[in-house]
Amino acid sequence: MAKSSSSSVSSDSDTFPDPQKPPPQTSLTTLLSSLDSLAGGILRRVAAGLLGAAYVCFLLFVVMIVAVVLGVGIVGLWVEDPVSVKEKVLFDYSELNPSATLALGDFGGELNKMVMREVPVGQTYYVDLLLVLPESDYNLQVGMFQLVAEVVSSDGHVIDRSSHPCMLRFRSLPVRLVRTCLFSVPLILGMRFETQKITIPILRHKEGYPRTEAIKITIIPRAGTLFLPQLYDAEIIMNSELPWKKELIRSWKWTLYVWTSVYMYIMLLIVLGCWFRPLMFPVIIASYSRKEEDFDTATEVRRERPLITQESREVSETLRKWKEIRNKRKEMLLHGVAPDTEGSSASSISVTRDDSSSTAEDAGDSEFVGFDD
Repeated sequence: MAKSSSSSVSSDSDTFPDPQKPPPQTSLTTLLSSLDSLAGGILRRVAAGLLGAAYVCFLLFVVMIVAVVLGVGIVGLWVEDPVSVKEKVLFDYSELNPSATLALGDFGGELNKMVMREVPVGQTYYVDLLLVLPESDYNLQVGMFQLVAEVVSSDGHVIDRSSHPCMLRFRSLPVRLVRTCLFSVPLILGMRFETQKITIPILRHKEGYPRTEAIKITIIPRAGTLFLPQLYDAEIIMNSELPWKKELIRSWKWTLYVWTSVYMYIMLLIVLGCWFRPLMFPVIIASYSRKEEDFDTATEVRRERPLITQESREVSETLRKWKEIRNKRKEMLLHGVAPDTEGSSASSISVTRDDSSSTAEDAGDSEFVGFDD
């Protein structure tokens, strides 16, 4: 009887394949599909990483441009440039003492653009007068004359005043004749002229309050005479000088541009990182929110799991006892020992779970298992 039972068990195992062992073709297909899904996941992650890197680089570039604009603007408001003006003036010879005026803050320049020539407070400006005079006998006889410069405020009051004597450079008659002979051809062709250019520093003033509105220059003849010099052209040259602190800042303005832009860049990054993190890292924020949702779901599942775990433990304990009894009966059958009625009656087990019925059916022997409701 034991041999017949063992033969029947072996025939059943040969006839029906093991359901837990998958066929080779199915395993290869599963491996290929898993590799395809893995490769697709890697490609998606690489594409998402490249897209995120490009987005972050673009955002950092925009922040850098804004930082440079802000840094240069702030330093530009702090740094002052010296004022330089060069303009031709006309003396009014209808007056007893001809005068010319250089107005500050009006229209000027060769391109007829507005040039702000107002000197900032604290700067010191120097005014030079360039005169082009003919080497005529009349000018040689005039000799010395006086140039007077006045700083006029907006209300018409004179803030500062200075004067400077001037005359043609003296050349004796033989020197003039030799010079005329040497330069006769250029003089005849109009390449040279019998003129003299004289540059006279006539004014030095530190800007303050009240502000300077104009600079007036007057030609005064020598005392006791009414002879005024003949002029071809006149030009006023004004250059301002910065205080030493502002001059030092201006000398290092490019360094200040760089460092101020760097500081602004760091500050903007801190602001973006603290208050605008979703704008800077949208993918990371989205993944973090998904992780939080998954964590909340897992927490809820863990709260519901203890009840299911307790029931599963009861079922597994019952199945374990039943398997022990079944193994004992198999050993008794193989050794040719007939089980008694008590043992057979002990094999009837009460199981409270419906899921244990499928497990009992898979056992494959002819013993009777009863299930109580």
